Amino acid sequence: MNQRNPAISKGIDWSLVGIYLLLVAIGLTAIFAATYKEGDPVLQSFLRFKTDYSKQFFFFLIGGGIALFILLTDSKFFAATANLGYAFGIFMLMLVFPFHSNIKGTQSIIKLGAFNFQPAEFCKIFVALALAKYLSRPETDFTKTKSQFLAAAIALFPAAITILQSETGLALVYFSFFIVMYREGLPSIILLIGFAVAALIVATIVIEPNILALVLTGIAALVIYALSRQIKRNRGLLFMILLIWALCVGVQRFAVPYIFKNVLQKHQVERIYDLFGKDNPYEPVKEGVNAQDLKKKKESGTSYNVRQSKIAIGSGRFFGKGLLNATQTRYDFVPEQRTDFIFCTVGEGFGFTGSMVLLGLYLILLFRIVTIAERQRSTFSRCYAYGVASVFFFHIAINIAMTIGLAPVIGIPLPFISYGGTSLLTFTIMLFILIRLDADRQMVLR
Repeated sequence: MNQRNPAISKGIDWSLVGIYLLLVAIGLTAIFAATYKEGDPVLQSFLRFKTDYSKQFFFFLIGGGIALFILLTDSKFFAATANLGYAFGIFMLMLVFPFHSNIKGTQSIIKLGAFNFQPAEFCKIFVALALAKYLSRPETDFTKTKSQFLAAAIALFPAAITILQSETGLALVYFSFFIVMYREGLPSIILLIGFAVAALIVATIVIEPNILALVLTGIAALVIYALSRQIKRNRGLLFMILLIWALCVGVQRFAVPYIFKNVLQKHQVERIYDLFGKDNPYEPVKEGVNAQDLKKKKESGTSYNVRQSKIAIGSGRFFGKGLLNATQTRYDFVPEQRTDFIFCTVGEGFGFTGSMVLLGLYLILLFRIVTIAERQRSTFSRCYAYGVASVFFFHIAINIAMTIGLAPVIGIPLPFISYGGTSLLTFTIMLFILIRLDADRQMVLR
C-alpha cells in the first residue's frame, strides 16, 4: 500500500488544496472559452505558451513548484523573515517608479520580456506576514492607540505607494487588512467611522450639495434636541456633536470635491459616478461639444463595459450557452472578459448554475480559511490566516459586484480565475503559506 511522504503530507489540509485545484481549473476553462479562436491548435498552443490560456497554465505549473517548495519549508521561516520580506516588498514597489511601463493607464507594472510583473499585487503577501508578525509580538499591546496606528501604517504604507503608481484599485485591497485588526481587538467605533465616511461620500455623490448640507444640519439639530438633558449636564457633549457636524459638512463640501478633482484620476471619478447613473460634475464641458457627443462618449466608457457584462451574464440564463457557444464574450463585446470581467464569461457560458457553483466554492474556501484561523495556537498563524481570508474576500466581493454593476470598476482580478501570472502566483503563494502554517498548527510561532 502506498503511503504519502509524511514530510510533505503530514497535517496538510487537503480540502484547501482540492478547492484550489478546482478554482484554477475553472479559471483555465473560462480563459480558454473567452480567448479561443476557431482553428487554433490547442495542443501546440499549450506546448509553445503563446495563447493566454497556455500562459496561464504555464504560471500554474510555476505556482505548483513554488507551492511544493513552501510545503517543504519550515513554518518558522515565514515568521522569522516576515519583516525582511516586508522591506523587500517595499523595495519592489519603489523599483516601479524608474522601471515601470505605462499599460492601460496604470504605472504599476514592470515589463519583463513577454510578461508583466505587478509588485503591488505581490506585496500583499509580505504585508499579511508583516502584520501577523507585529500583532503576534509579546510586546504589542493592541489596546493602545500607538499599536493600532503602527498596524494601520504597516497595511497602508504600500497602499499609499500604489496610489502614486495610478493603481487605486489594488491600493484599496490593502484596507481589507483592517478586518485582521478588528479580529485582534481594533475598537468597533473605528470601523463604524469608516463606514460612516463611506456613506457620507456616497450621499455627496447622489444628493445635491446644498440639500445634503441641510440634511446634515437637521440631523445634528435632532441629536441635540434628543440629548438636551445630557447636554445640560455635560457641555462637552454639545461641543462633540457640533464638531462631528462641522467635520461632516467639511468632508461633504470640501474634502470629497478636492479628492475627486486632485487625487483621483478622471476615469476613476467617471466610474464612480457611472455606478450611480450620474454625470461627472468635475469634468469641464468644452465649447462646441453637444449633449449627443457627451452621451456617445459616456456610452463608450466604463458604463458600456458594465452594461455589456450584465448582458453577457443575463444571456447565460439558467444553464448557460455552453463552453464555446457564448456570443458576448467570444466575440469581444465585453472588454477585459479574460481578466477583470472574467465572471461574465462564466455567467454566459455556464449560466446561473455555473455562477452559483463558483460562488459556492468561494464561500467554502473562505469558511474553511476562517475555520483554520480559529484553530491555530499561534497568534502569528491566526493573524496571517485572517489576512488571507480578508484579501480573498475583498477581491471576490468587489470583482463580482463590479461585473454586475453593484460596485465601481476598479480593476482587480478574481482569485484563481482571472488571467494574469502575477495574480495567480500571488494567490497561490498566500494560500500555500497558510496551508504550511496550518500543518504545524500545534507550534507557537513568534
